[in-house]
Amino acid sequence: MNSNTTEQSFFNIAVSALQTVITNYPTYNLFTQQQDYLRHELVKSSNNPLLKFGRKYFSQNDEDGILLEILGRTGILDKQNKNFIEFGVGNGTENNTLILLMNDFQGVWIGNEDLVIDTSTSKRLSYIKNWVTLENIDSLYGQAINFLNSNEIDVFSMDLDGNDLHFINSIIKSYSQPNIIIAEYNGKFPPPIKFNINYDENHNFNSDYMGASLQSLVDALEDNYILVACNVAGCNSFFVHKKFQSAFHDIPKKISEIFMPANYGIVTRVGHGVSPKTIEHFI
Repeated sequence: MNSNTTEQSFFNIAVSALQTVITNYPTYNLFTQQQDYLRHELVKSSNNPLLKFGRKYFSQNDEDGILLEILGRTGILDKQNKNFIEFGVGNGTENNTLILLMNDFQGVWIGNEDLVIDTSTSKRLSYIKNWVTLENIDSLYGQAINFLNSNEIDVFSMDLDGNDLHFINSIIKSYSQPNIIIAEYNGKFPPPIKFNINYDENHNFNSDYMGASLQSLVDALEDNYILVACNVAGCNSFFVHKKFQSAFHDIPKKISEIFMPANYGIVTRVGHGVSPKTIEHFI
């Protein structure tokens, strides 16, 4: 067999294999392959080792894997009575803390959407349905703490597409400091650009006028927290309390080396789609 024939044979095998994948796994199409390739290249080019742990199990992007690695490094994952509070959880099938429920955390969700799961009888998960404002956020957070029966919060996540930094500032001023903060940021503004929308209790996300830049978040939290990661999709940042700083000695010190620009929609889910029955199994 000459070289041309061999090359053609390999080409035919590759085409056949690709056709098989597309036929049997229709969701894993060429677009999905492009997404996976782009994510792989972004992770490979980053100086931040946390990005390689990124996985999308129940989160919007790769937040699940990054968070689990952070929790492992801090020792929180092995704690008894670990907990979380998350603002902005959608309908309950995709957010930053679902994976924590499956790792024996107790938690509180706060948001304005109707859930597709029933939490009314759960002792591990409480849902507070309310439109969040500066006028009620301290009260809502207080209700969450009462349910958890703890002033120490392990994971605090804020993703409300607008007044997020205003809300974070209010909470860390009024309550004890969470161990880990996940904060949505506006990936359109790289460091050192400072940006934070004016507070508007009626704000609805519909453009790039939303949230705060990464630099503004770092400036607001720098007294007690260090930035350790931005997810590869460029929308969520991860801060850990300085008491855990020694566990992150390998993380870049420059904000510019941690920042990820907006790369929405480049992370594919691990496994099948989410069923409400699966979630209810864990609560």
